[in-house]
Amino acid sequence: MSTETIALGLPPVPRERRSRADVEAAAPVTGEKKVLLATPRGYCAGVDRAVIAVEKALEHYGAPVYVRKQIVHNRHVVETLEKQGAIFVDEVDEVPVGSVTVFSAHGVSPAVVSAAGDRSLNTIDATCPLVNKVHREAVRFAKQDYDILLIGHTGHEEVEGTAGEAPEHIQIVNSPDEVDQVTVRNPEKVVWISQTTLSVDETLETVARLRERFPYLQDPPSDDICYATSNRQGAIKEIAPRADLVIVVGSANSSNSVRLKEVALEYGAKRAERVDFAHQVDESWFEGVATVGLTSGASVPEVLVQEVLALLAEYGYNTIEEVETAKEDILFSLPKELRSALKNDENVGRQLGGRGAKPTR
Repeated sequence: MSTETIALGLPPVPRERRSRADVEAAAPVTGEKKVLLATPRGYCAGVDRAVIAVEKALEHYGAPVYVRKQIVHNRHVVETLEKQGAIFVDEVDEVPVGSVTVFSAHGVSPAVVSAAGDRSLNTIDATCPLVNKVHREAVRFAKQDYDILLIGHTGHEEVEGTAGEAPEHIQIVNSPDEVDQVTVRNPEKVVWISQTTLSVDETLETVARLRERFPYLQDPPSDDICYATSNRQGAIKEIAPRADLVIVVGSANSSNSVRLKEVALEYGAKRAERVDFAHQVDESWFEGVATVGLTSGASVPEVLVQEVLALLAEYGYNTIEEVETAKEDILFSLPKELRSALKNDENVGRQLGGRGAKPTR
């Protein structure tokens, strides 16, 4: 049995940055330098809940606490939790029998739950409640014998978990270009559901093409793309036409972060780049740039955004205009397994994930 941790790449190699004067001399900027800061950005309620769940499990049970896959798709978060004693594994068969194990925010299939039970693991399910909603939709439509078209990215943990709820009824549609390959048993009994972190526009295009082929295609009972994904894309759509450069803070395996970069370019940003950390920002990107748009994916802690803002200030981008397109006040309670374990602990502290004064679910 192995407990190999997930590789996250080499540490940054220090380098000497070009000076502000050098960058400005290479391509002078006309007009005031400013940052358009997207709001909302960063952590959503489901991510916040999942990260707090691992932290609370470590406090209550002590290290190690095992986590199947990355708890959320962010290098900084994973590395920080590793330092606190979390061990990230690919599958539950790598976890010692009986150990405390957290399922990531992206969800798991019934097969994974069963495998964890076979090893008598003390599991904590940190699946985002909005992902669980899609799981329940899949189960419900499968029981009604629908063909279920799951719009999402093959290989993404969330898609694997959802598809695993009804593998005989679900087929994955990765993009509008795959619509012509879809086959169904009964074109009058077809429904679509989706991954929660997709591009809103591309998903609507995929659905439109599916409906051309299957006029009786049924919609899910409510939006599957989560509020945080939609809101962050909405903010960057407002910013992109005004930005010479958009910087998205987020990891390469974060679907919603990658989508933010794509949306920025689609909506008029002259250039868009994605980084995990401020040190990855190349100052040559600032040549001739007056306005920088800045946002972050739903699994990104605010500290990483502030580090990018500090770097931008060094290069003269001191004026910050906050572009707010939505307010978020959603909170999720911690996983029930953890709430039960913590109820007798003193100084439990925070037991909600998200922003706002009280839970809405």
